[in-house]
Amino acid sequence: MNAKEQSILLVDDEVDFRKRLGKAFARRGYKVYEADGYESALALIRQENPAQAVIDLRMPGKSGLELVAAAARLPEPPAMVVLTGYGSIATATEAIRLGALSYLPKPADVDDIIQAFNHDPQREPEPAAEDFAAPSLARAEWEHINRVLNDCQGNISQAAQRLGLHRRTLQRKLQKYPPKA
Repeated sequence: MNAKEQSILLVDDEVDFRKRLGKAFARRGYKVYEADGYESALALIRQENPAQAVIDLRMPGKSGLELVAAAARLPEPPAMVVLTGYGSIATATEAIRLGALSYLPKPADVDDIIQAFNHDPQREPEPAAEDFAAPSLARAEWEHINRVLNDCQGNISQAAQRLGLHRRTLQRKLQKYPPKA
């Protein structure tokens, strides 16, 4: 990939999220530009001409949709993915109509974002593999419990509350070995 293909603009008013995402992209070899809103993002797009842009939907001042529309009108617009914690079908449709490649709900990690950029809307989706074995209900429950526990940084009480379980019930479930399949 050339330098243009390896550059990305991150537009988000949440500084910590933007910095974390920026470090993750930098570790993957991207040249990262950061902006906290519409004006600074549009200036960076015009000045640096990044190949890709990840744009937050809700920001102070003008919205991410307005930025997508303005960037799409430029001679060489970046490939854009809209990222938001406040998703709806209407805004997703509008973002795509205005020129975004994809629309992702937060929290999305770097792999999700890269996959969204690599998605070709003109290509037919590949059929699912016939031999895919869905996990058992017990395995799916085990994985969900551990995902929630991880989100709560190992806090059993908080995880139990989020799962709608009594703390002791959750502890008993965690003492069992994970189901095989």
